[in-house]
Order: sequence, then structure tokens, then C-alpha cells
Amino acid sequence: MILAWGGFLLLIALVLALDLGVFNKKSHAPTLREAMIFTAGTVALAILFAVFIYAAYEGHWLGLGKVVDAVDGQLNGGRLAAVKFLTGYVVELSLSMDNVFVIALIFEHLRVPLKYQHRVLFWGILGALAMRGTMIGVGAQLVARYHGILLFFGAFLVFTGVRMLFQSTKEQEEEVESWVTRWLRRHFPVTDHFHEHHFLVELNGRRFLTPLAVALVLVETTDLIFAVDSIPAIFAITADPFIVFTSNVFAILCLRSLYFGLAGLIQKFRYLKVSLALVLAIVGVKMLTADWIKEALGDAANFWLLGVIFAVLIGGGIASWVADRRGTGGPAAGGTTNSH
Repeated sequence: MILAWGGFLLLIALVLALDLGVFNKKSHAPTLREAMIFTAGTVALAILFAVFIYAAYEGHWLGLGKVVDAVDGQLNGGRLAAVKFLTGYVVELSLSMDNVFVIALIFEHLRVPLKYQHRVLFWGILGALAMRGTMIGVGAQLVARYHGILLFFGAFLVFTGVRMLFQSTKEQEEEVESWVTRWLRRHFPVTDHFHEHHFLVELNGRRFLTPLAVALVLVETTDLIFAVDSIPAIFAITADPFIVFTSNVFAILCLRSLYFGLAGLIQKFRYLKVSLALVLAIVGVKMLTADWIKEALGDAANFWLLGVIFAVLIGGGIASWVADRRGTGGPAAGGTTNSH
């Protein structure tokens, strides 16, 4: 099992090294073409990893698939493990879309130059890996020891989904930015100007944080807040830490590379909030009714969950496209028409 974790972390380290050391060695504004190529690469890598998951869990390579999954009480065979990985990947990808929009608002408000935004997102990934790894480890232990906590997670997700319908993304960004920025300025000296790609600078013998460092802290904070919603959601699918962590990491890699193409387009997805709220509520209800769903659908439950999530996201995209074509008012990506 240790070899599996070590091998995966080495793979991610290589991907990040290629990203920063080869493709983005010099600070520049990634083009839409560059963003889409790297995104396609991360999606292809996730699919290939799903194939590895199938083979590894089917053959119990490196000790994988030998522990009963606390969520459904089954040993994860190859097919079941691969489905759980892909479902977790799609759930995390969809629930993190709103995070992309919040990051775009942070960069816009702080006036972070486009050519330095990739650097913030890159280092943000490293922080996200550490934070989410810790949360997943704690969550997996809680689910394994106290199965009833899934009911709490389910109720929390339903509540979060309902709350999401009434809180705009702009309000979320302003709420986080105000207290984080105040705290940083109270405890650290912060410059008013950017100093190229640097997070720290020395002025008159004293070290200062730059606005780029403030942006990084804000990105990390928003990722932590969104993880509080998305991490419990994946425990509706599996409590296997390896599947949970790897699906989360691939989703983060995909979204961060897609950011430069998605940040502008996502504003046209006026029913994004509604779609994500429905996804959270559906996953929450699945947790609350897990025994009934297992009895009714058996091993196909995760297939159905994946299909329903796809249907909600595609439906929201089609509804947004139709509303945009007609020029009708409706909930914007931020949650309400007047939120921007």
C-alpha cells in the first residue's frame, strides 16, 4: 500500500515538474489553446489511471482492494473501484467549478496580472494536496469507526445545497477576502505593489508579503472552504482513502489547467449554482438513503449516481445556453442576477 501511495505522489510530482519547469518556465499568460491541451492531458491521465485502478484492485496489486469499504461494506474489485474513482472524479470536478469562479473574482479584485496567475494556481495545488490529504485521512477514519457519521455528512450536504441557492458566489468571495486580507495585514507587512512573480520581497532590510502572496493565501482559503463541501460528498461513494485522494487530485489538476479557459466561459453558465446545489443535494440524499438505494439498485448504485450527476450538469448547461440565446434573465453563475 505504501508503494501505491508513493508511486502516485511521484507521478503527480512529475506532472507538476513538467508544468512549472518546462511548459511554464517563464511567467506568461497561458493561451486558451495551451490551457485546453494541458486539460486534455490531465483528463487522459485520469482515464489511464482509472484503467490502472481497475487492474490494481482486480489483482490486489500493492495491497489495494483488500480492505472492506466502510461505505457499502464490500471489497472493491476492479470494476467497482474504477466506477467509484470515476464517479468521485466527476463529483469533485463539478463541485469545484464554483471554486474556479471565486478564484477569478479574487484575481480580478486584486488585479493580479494574467501572466502571474498560473504561478499562484501552481503553488495553490501543493497546498491543496496537503490540506485535502489531511481531511481525507481524518474523514476515512471517522467513516470506518463511526458509520453513522455518513448520515451527518448527508444532512450537511443537503443543507449546503439549499444554502448555495441563496448565497451568490460574489458574496462568498467578498466574505472570505475581507477577513483573510484583514488578518494578513494585521499580522504581516504587505506591499501595495506587485514585484514580478515574487511572493516575498525585502525592502529597507525588512521582508514584506506581496499582493501575489495575498492572492495565494486567499486561493488556499477558498479551496479549504470548498473542500468542506466536496470531501464529504465523495464519502457517499467510497471510504477507500486511495480512491478518494487520487480522484480529488486529478480533479484539482484538471480544473487548475482549465481555469484560463473556464473562468470566462463559466460566467455564461447562469444555472451553475442551481446545478451544483442539486448535485450536493442528490449526493446528500444518497447518503441518507444508502441502505434503501443499495437494496433497490445493488452494485449499480454508483452507475446511477454518476448518470444522474451527468444529467444534472448537462441539463444545467443546456438550460443556460437556451437562456443565453433568448437573452432571458435568470440566475447567473454567481447565484443571482444582480450579484455582479
